Amino acid sequence: MSELDRRTTFERRTVETEVRVVLGLNGTGAGQRRTGVPFFDHMLDHLAVHGLFDLTVEAAGDYEIDDHHTVEDVGIVLGRAFAEALGDRRGIRRYGHAVVPMDEALVLVSVDVSGRGLLVFHGTFPSQKVGRFDTELVPEFLRALATNAGLTLHVRVLDGQNTHHIVEAIFKALGQALRAAVEPDPRRAQEIPSTKGVLG
Repeated sequence: MSELDRRTTFERRTVETEVRVVLGLNGTGAGQRRTGVPFFDHMLDHLAVHGLFDLTVEAAGDYEIDDHHTVEDVGIVLGRAFAEALGDRRGIRRYGHAVVPMDEALVLVSVDVSGRGLLVFHGTFPSQKVGRFDTELVPEFLRALATNAGLTLHVRVLDGQNTHHIVEAIFKALGQALRAAVEPDPRRAQEIPSTKGVLG
């Protein structure tokens, strides 16, 4: 990991999946997302573009069973990449939030880059699938990401009737909130944003 550009590469291989993530926090949204789950790739595109993260994700999984292992393991690896790219979290703003509309859907995401992994998710999806994608995998991905990145992550679906719109708003809001939280704070210089002097 380079502290100058906050870039890292993280890989994980199990008997169920192989996942490789290249992450740059000071990015532009560049990169390719190829997980073998097309709708999930589309959502990761939103996360990268709205977070201004350079993000490449390459994954292969046991799709003949279902997409659960692949989606969850991408969350694990992406979370670990975030943790590594952030280092000791010195000089960041730490908190970020976004309220994002997507047509009739409205979603709030709030994040604390606290070092303590936790997801609080409030929301329902009108349908169980978008294409072949199981919507119950959305909180599974978010939980894996939060746990492994050390994020306190709150997600609330405030309104929405179209499942695609709701999920898309979640990923857009997540990108916006993470972008705000990991941005360098020019007034904090190289201080750790905690009265404890450490995050984690």
